[in-house]
Amino acid sequence: MADFQTIDYKVENSVAWVTLNRPDRLNCFNLQMRSELKGLWRDLRHDDSVRSIVLTGAGDRAFCTGIDRDEGIPDEADAGEQAVPGYVHYDDVGDDLCPKTNDLWKPVIAAVNGMAAGGAFYLLGEADIILCTEEATFFDPHVTYGMVASYETVHMGYRIPLGELLRMQLLGAHERMSSQRAHQIGLVSEVCPKDELLTRARWIAETIAERPAKTIQGTVYAAWSTTEYPRSRALEQGKLFLAQAHDPANMFEGQRFFASGKRVEWKKR
Repeated sequence: MADFQTIDYKVENSVAWVTLNRPDRLNCFNLQMRSELKGLWRDLRHDDSVRSIVLTGAGDRAFCTGIDRDEGIPDEADAGEQAVPGYVHYDDVGDDLCPKTNDLWKPVIAAVNGMAAGGAFYLLGEADIILCTEEATFFDPHVTYGMVASYETVHMGYRIPLGELLRMQLLGAHERMSSQRAHQIGLVSEVCPKDELLTRARWIAETIAERPAKTIQGTVYAAWSTTEYPRSRALEQGKLFLAQAHDPANMFEGQRFFASGKRVEWKKR
């Protein structure tokens, strides 16, 4: 694995820990971080030592605050030329940032500490499970600063109700969604005290990582297909997921475990 300048990376108990590491810039992404994330997501597709991923941000002020405006926004002299980057094309930063866009189907658990703003919704939009601290906030400042909230709006449109989406996007920087409201509308599955966030994320990631890799990835792919296809098409695609990910050895091992009378130690949420 390459040396990174903008992210921290480690693997423990089959879990990859990916930390956006620009806390002095509120973990906003520059070209270097985009390149490093894209390379990492694509490498992890072939790394059998990793079965699940925890994605978080360094420090406790921000998970991610989107694009580095000092690097990614044209100045006034160039604005006229760059207003329309192409007649029928646009280079979406999500092509670099997003795990599933880069064909990675290992589960990603996002642990949100502090602000998640603007371009952070690329990452949250393709996370499988999202946890946050009690202090976490969610907002998109695009319209406040004269920019269309486009890709971020689409990503969040698959995660939260339309009315909540429009309120967040249209109010921009003037209102921040609390962790409690994010939990109420289903954006996050759990709100944790700050000192318990990574412990909870670790338990989820390691529990998932104990299961057979093909079983987990096939299930993740099947779940995401429900956002891509109508119900009948998704059910039809289910046959392909089973054919590709089903492993009789894993199933028989599971049956033996069930027949043994042993049961897992479960937690109530």
